[in-house]
Amino acid sequence: MATSFLPTANPLFLPCSSSSSSSLSPAAFNPHKNHLKSQIVICNAFSDTPIATVSRRGLAVSFLTTTFLFSLDGRERRGGANAAILEADDDVELLKKVKKDRKKRLERQGIINSSKTEKGYLQDLVYKLSEVGRAIDNNDLSAASSVLGGSTETEWLQKANLALTKLTVSPEEKTEVDTFNSSVASLISSVTRKDIESSKVAFITSASAFERWTTLTGLVEVLKGL
Repeated sequence: MATSFLPTANPLFLPCSSSSSSSLSPAAFNPHKNHLKSQIVICNAFSDTPIATVSRRGLAVSFLTTTFLFSLDGRERRGGANAAILEADDDVELLKKVKKDRKKRLERQGIINSSKTEKGYLQDLVYKLSEVGRAIDNNDLSAASSVLGGSTETEWLQKANLALTKLTVSPEEKTEVDTFNSSVASLISSVTRKDIESSKVAFITSASAFERWTTLTGLVEVLKGL
């Protein structure tokens, strides 16, 4: 049907004119009477309505535009569906992570609650570090030395390390414990040499590492004096 509107197509209907009926002889109506009547009716029906002509290029452009719009709409719908699936997957992964973190916290809390001896060792560590800090702040390295002792073999430091080792779980916590131990060794050495500046730096490093460790483990809310 569409080809009848193209400029180069053969017409499917006879051309209509005001003189076509008068030029026909009476004999012409007899053998093809019904056929000619149908042609005249068709011509009259179309003579009152102008026939629009569309070029091949116009049809092609219209077809391509429609196809593009449908494909774009399809991509948007598929994109929306894919986004919804990804968001659902993200929600599931987030929920798993929340449950896993909660399980870890409960397990850690159970360990802390059952480690009364270790908590006592760590509480003593807090008090000892406070004494050392006050002594160094007053430039009294002799008082600091009496608390620290001459080496890391001091009993309270040994007990503190037992507690730190037992309650350390993650790599981040272990890093803070290692930093604490190395800086405490430097602190003892600096105090023994009567080097006040180095003692202050080593003390700050030790205390900061321990405080970060208590934050990671949750003991910051349990121990007093932090």
